[in-house]
Amino acid sequence: EVQLVESGGGLVQPGGSLRLACAASGFTFSGYAMIWVRQAPGKGLEWVSAINSGGTSANYADSVKGRFTISRDNAKNTLYLQMNSLKSEDSAVYYCAATDRGGLVVPLPRTGYDYWGQGTQVTVSS
Repeated sequence: EVQLVESGGGLVQPGGSLRLACAASGFTFSGYAMIWVRQAPGKGLEWVSAINSGGTSANYADSVKGRFTISRDNAKNTLYLQMNSLKSEDSAVYYCAATDRGGLVVPLPRTGYDYWGQGTQVTVSS
């Protein structure tokens, strides 16, 4: 059974940091490019970041560039998102997803991803 399980969300003050994790199982994680997307209340999905299958190339939305860092540990089948200098507008449910187009680090339509996690809530508030 394929699973992507996000963790690490929570409540943090503006300017604070969080590290999200996405644990993968049931597929060959090292062969898949991975992304983080987010969805704020009442808004559509926003692509946040992507990393290729080998972890050697990454890409970021302008809204998070310089504050967020995506990484992966293929030995642990885990994807990460380090989020620093958090702002209230970063509040959202964060999802990870996988595509078998392992070299891809640009956004795809939602249907372009093979597997999705269930999401983890991030709330940035004082």
